[in-house]
Amino acid sequence: MAGLWVGTVSLVAARWRGRRPLQQLLWTLQHVPHYSQRCLVVSCSLSSVGYDPKEKTFDKILIANRGEIACRVIKTCKKMGIKTVAIHSDVDASSVHVKMADEAVCVGPAPTSKSYLNMDAILEAIKKTRAQAVHPGYGFLSENKEFARYLDADEAVRIAREIGYPIMIKASAGGGGKGMRIAWDDEETRDGFRFSSQEAASSFGDDRLLIEKFIDNPRHIEIQVLGDKHGNALWLNERECSIQRRNQKVVEEAPSIFLDPETRRAMGEQAVALARAVQYSSAGTVEFLVDSQKNFYFLEMNTRLQVEHPVTECITGLDLVQEMIRVAKGYPLRHKQADIPINGWAVECRVYAEDPYKSFGLPSIGRLSQYQEPIHLPGVRVDSGIQPGSDISIYYDPMISKLIAYGSDRTEALKRMEDALDSYVIRGVTHNIALLREVIINARFVKGDISTKFLSDVYPDGFKGHTLTQSERNQLLAIASSLFVASQLRAQHFQEHSRVPIVRPDVAKWELSIKLHDEDHTVITSNNGSTFAVEVDGSKLNVSSTWNLASPLLSVNVDGTQRTVQCLSREAGGSMSIQFLGTVYKVHILTKLAAELNKFMLTKVTEDTSSILRSPMPGVVVAVAVKPGDMVVEGHEICVIEAMKMQNSMTAGKTGKVKSVHCKAGDTVGEGDLLVELE
Repeated sequence: MAGLWVGTVSLVAARWRGRRPLQQLLWTLQHVPHYSQRCLVVSCSLSSVGYDPKEKTFDKILIANRGEIACRVIKTCKKMGIKTVAIHSDVDASSVHVKMADEAVCVGPAPTSKSYLNMDAILEAIKKTRAQAVHPGYGFLSENKEFARYLDADEAVRIAREIGYPIMIKASAGGGGKGMRIAWDDEETRDGFRFSSQEAASSFGDDRLLIEKFIDNPRHIEIQVLGDKHGNALWLNERECSIQRRNQKVVEEAPSIFLDPETRRAMGEQAVALARAVQYSSAGTVEFLVDSQKNFYFLEMNTRLQVEHPVTECITGLDLVQEMIRVAKGYPLRHKQADIPINGWAVECRVYAEDPYKSFGLPSIGRLSQYQEPIHLPGVRVDSGIQPGSDISIYYDPMISKLIAYGSDRTEALKRMEDALDSYVIRGVTHNIALLREVIINARFVKGDISTKFLSDVYPDGFKGHTLTQSERNQLLAIASSLFVASQLRAQHFQEHSRVPIVRPDVAKWELSIKLHDEDHTVITSNNGSTFAVEVDGSKLNVSSTWNLASPLLSVNVDGTQRTVQCLSREAGGSMSIQFLGTVYKVHILTKLAAELNKFMLTKVTEDTSSILRSPMPGVVVAVAVKPGDMVVEGHEICVIEAMKMQNSMTAGKTGKVKSVHCKAGDTVGEGDLLVELE
């Protein structure tokens, strides 16, 4: 693990006591305390510097200056066998420093603000010429912290190469996946450095970063520890936290199905040894990466209460917040290591206001128009801080709640979680219930065959929702038709009096056409009280329920199988949205006559989206990289949008010329807002 401490360095002609070679001082990242982030002036005397031709330094250096200091730097670079890049304004095109350099790039017109102080143009020159380092000379940008901050990415690349790819860039003050990027090469390191430092500054007020080796395809298992001020420390078993998206945990459980008692004890003892070594007194978590052979590697220690602490509380019976308060007051721990049990199994799902169909979860904002937690179910706990009418905004983490299910064993805990997810009512914002439910019923997850790459492995093309079996499809269609007929029958009554019947009393059957996933199905439905006999494409099913259409939850029995469904919307035109097995399905239901007439309706022309860029989420525009008239290629960064402290790069979908830009830095945008148009 390598620490990145951001600082800026400039060179002037004076004296450097260490007599180290000049090249070692070029825009190097200083491993010094955080207060050194102000500009530092490093002095160097020519008479005291020696050059060793065997030393490997840089292949190419860009001199971000002009005149005599640029010439001076170029001379030394030539002695050292380093190629040079000169920058110049248009009026300096024939200057001496331009002629001396191996390459030259014009960075703008004569005014210094548009040339030698033009950071964007100089950074583009660095990128274009592939310069490995920058010498600022003096004046201009030599003591500009912001400019140096951009160049710290070069140091990140150097460290990444030393460690060996792939690497992880992460905020030193952070957590929750914010300020964290994986890089597999130099280009990804530079991009990751930029986004991670910006996210870190935005989320934690601290843009310092760490670079460490990225271990591919591990499990993420952590040990809960508890220490007091009397030298006592305990490990409270482990939590399995491998199900993650964007390096943020989604599903956690305790204990881990993967660990054997010996490995659990070894990890716990090492976690406690670490806590004692630093005289830690509170609840804390020591995180490890674990490979397929049960080798474990220290990741970090979080000296706080973790989001997922409830699963530990469930299997140990301890109230961790209470223990933290007791320890803070100075009381010794009340338990010995032998007192810490593993009773049962607990699973936690993080319920977020986000769209799981977009990169496993892009933020969603809005007001909770209806909200009902499934706390009536056995073994279910919900930790939340919201209520009906609460707002989910772009400014904070989009977590709605932590849903915890506890059982005597893993099978019971997962079944209770499945029921809880089906019974959770969240209206007004998009949520990730569908993804959570699919994870916990997935065959690999149930077997315990998981890693931190689980989501990308199981859903390589992104999450698409639940894939219905033929039996499940028939159940959904039978439920939908029964809901449709039940609503039509209810509409025939008004204040206990019948209206004009929609169908003749002697007509006992409803012949319907239901469209699901662009496929038409013939469904024949008849009712006898609260039970409907339904024929779906030739298959016969019996559907019964109380048919309380005013309730957000509906318990339905289909041929002996109990299902909890939610009818999210019913429209006059026959469209209906039903949450079934966690996923929301849109069905379009028409009577046979209406279906025949619908064939003559004009279809809506689909919008051509190849030339437009819309915001995929609500957020704030951090930067815009293009202007009208610019040429962009497919994949070129157009702008950056920050949502819930996470920065997202918006790229061009095709090559073309920018026609118009509809946003600027600082703008707040909503999901679907037009950002940029291409010709």
